[in-house]
Amino acid sequence: MQDVIQKQLKIQANAEKVYAAIAAPKQVVQWFPNSLEGDYTPGSQPLFGFGEHGKSRIYVVEARPHDYFAYRWVPGANHYQGDVLSVPTTLVEFTIKAVAEGECELTLTESGFSQLPAEVMADAFKQNTNGWEFMLNRLTQMVETNT
Repeated sequence: MQDVIQKQLKIQANAEKVYAAIAAPKQVVQWFPNSLEGDYTPGSQPLFGFGEHGKSRIYVVEARPHDYFAYRWVPGANHYQGDVLSVPTTLVEFTIKAVAEGECELTLTESGFSQLPAEVMADAFKQNTNGWEFMLNRLTQMVETNT
């Protein structure tokens, strides 16, 4: 079983703008969850809303402007709203690195699939691999269009 999803892409925007798209509540809802309820800072457990797919709680691990943002969540468990730290999770990390004036490299890493319950492990990995491809395209379009 693969344990890590990693996607790397170049975005035509500076690191501050890409970080804000990931870490600012009003911006993240433009490309990823449909809604965000609660505090979105380290140590908090806000709810991501995914429309008809329900809401899922996350745990914000770290926010380091303008190069790193990370949270834990429960993949494969639609509508999980309990204490994220009490169940098996994956760690989602966004690492941003400036590579040129007005351009940065974004690396998305989601790890910990091998720690999930066996009955959801493979489906969660497949679903999230495809999901991140779609969502990162949305992120890139949003950031580059608003540059």
